[in-house]
Amino acid sequence: MEENKLEVQLKTLPENPGVYQYFDKNGRILYVGKAKNLKKRVTSYFTKNNDSHRIRVMVKKIHEIRHIVVSSETDALLLENNLIKKHQPRFNVMLKDDKTYPWICIKNERFPRVFATRRLVKDGSEYYGPFTSFKTIHTLMDLIKGVYPLRTCNYDLAEDKIRNGKYKVCLEYHLGNCMGPCEAYEAEAEYQKKIDAIRQIVKGNFKDSLQQFRQQMKDHAEKMEFEEAQKIKTKIDILENYQAKSTVVNPKINNVDVFSIVSDEGYGYVNFLQLSHGAIIRSHTIEMKKKLSETDQELLELGITEIRQRFNSLTREIYVPFKVDVGEEIKVTVPVLGDKKQIVDLSTRNAKYFRQERFKQMKIVDPDRHVNRIMAQMKQDLRLNEEPRHIECFDNSNIQGSNPVAACVVFKDGKASKKDYRKFNIKTVEGPNDFASMEEVVFRRYRRLLEEGEPLPQLVIVDGGKGQLSSGVKALETLGLRGKIAIIGIAKRLEEIFYPGDSIPLYLDKKSETLKIIQQLRNEAHRFGITFHRQKRSSVALNTELEEIPGIGEKTVVELLKNFRSVKRVKEASIESLSSVIGKSKATLIYQFYHSEND
Repeated sequence: MEENKLEVQLKTLPENPGVYQYFDKNGRILYVGKAKNLKKRVTSYFTKNNDSHRIRVMVKKIHEIRHIVVSSETDALLLENNLIKKHQPRFNVMLKDDKTYPWICIKNERFPRVFATRRLVKDGSEYYGPFTSFKTIHTLMDLIKGVYPLRTCNYDLAEDKIRNGKYKVCLEYHLGNCMGPCEAYEAEAEYQKKIDAIRQIVKGNFKDSLQQFRQQMKDHAEKMEFEEAQKIKTKIDILENYQAKSTVVNPKINNVDVFSIVSDEGYGYVNFLQLSHGAIIRSHTIEMKKKLSETDQELLELGITEIRQRFNSLTREIYVPFKVDVGEEIKVTVPVLGDKKQIVDLSTRNAKYFRQERFKQMKIVDPDRHVNRIMAQMKQDLRLNEEPRHIECFDNSNIQGSNPVAACVVFKDGKASKKDYRKFNIKTVEGPNDFASMEEVVFRRYRRLLEEGEPLPQLVIVDGGKGQLSSGVKALETLGLRGKIAIIGIAKRLEEIFYPGDSIPLYLDKKSETLKIIQQLRNEAHRFGITFHRQKRSSVALNTELEEIPGIGEKTVVELLKNFRSVKRVKEASIESLSSVIGKSKATLIYQFYHSEND
């Protein structure tokens, strides 16, 4: 009955732009989406084989489909965004940022006050923003107060009240922070000129204010009013300094929004830069949690709609790194060269920095989420069937063909588990043979784990190219573990990753976390193996030299090495030095052994 109901709904869907909503059998909303063509988009969920496991799960739960037809794609974008925020459906992207941001208010009153606020009151006042931090607002307010003295009191400065002398100037007037409109010391027209200039500054346009001040400075200088000219020059310096910090691109780029995105397995980060007269007047990044393996294009389109709505942006043009569909009313530009491309690159860098900061915070605040994200990323990057929570890496060490040994290091949840490290003396291989040695240690390691009933790793890494990988695969086949444990090889020179039966290596991004963890494993296995190899060589060297001297035993050798630190220093020591440590008779034996040999 349920399938028939859905089939009927699918057949009767209109081919118009609109928003669709999926509900489960309990009437809970599962998903909200937008479409240029409702029928085509909704039907695609039920007719094609979806790669995403989450989409398949969602489709199984759909019990009812509802839709809203709208007049344009822009309306569909806005409606989708509002419904997602209102209902927060289980399978929709989750917008992580829901703060109330501050605005700069120019109050609707005679002699308007200018102040920062988080509350928007619909009384005809002008609001500019919102700004992403109070730090930015404080900087702007300090700039405005430093250039244009304004009143801060909340008196009702009606014309008749001022004429009747109801108010008296306060301390702010005597400090020079206010020009005293309450006692008619400042005309309304002059005050309004300052408000007009402040409007332009808040919008990022300093040009008019600078021109006006330069002319005033020139006029004062011509009249020999150098003190007044200096005051104006100070204001010009304040404005130019603030503008210099803000201007990063071509001043001809005006009234444009710039968007970019970086993403990983679980999250997308959309950065927004607002440009006015070549200056960045706002920068903000939002975090979006993926629910259905959404593409960067889908995330960016939703992010653009959300940000423009939140910040009340009315610009008609946006710059983005790739084509997006955000409605016919907005011009979408994908820059390729020049200043426009640089500003998109700057936006991308901001998104990356935000992502890095979130990772650092995540490690401290939510280590489990950090680990889950890295494991999911490794699974995707290395094309594994399951997350590599337990990884083991093997390295052979047989420097100059002597004393062949091997090392196995273990990482659990992306971190070294040193108690699980193992070292191996090569037993069955004569001479330096990396391939045979690798086969031996991989076989011995997993035969032991199987015998003891210990858990097997999800991923095995061998240090080397195709040859070492083939040896490791052969060992797993012998134990019947081929296909049960994923195995890869990493070649040192180009950081190539090899898979069994595939002659073409995989190249990971040099900055990817997956490659960094693999390199850590490889380097740690190399370090651990080299340390073991040196210990073994030292032990052999000890046995073949000092202990071969007639009359010298192990205790004497230990005493000598404790004092002289090396066999070489023992060889070079005088008979007096040796005597002070082990007595004259044994010292004579050692001295004569080396020096008669040299003679």
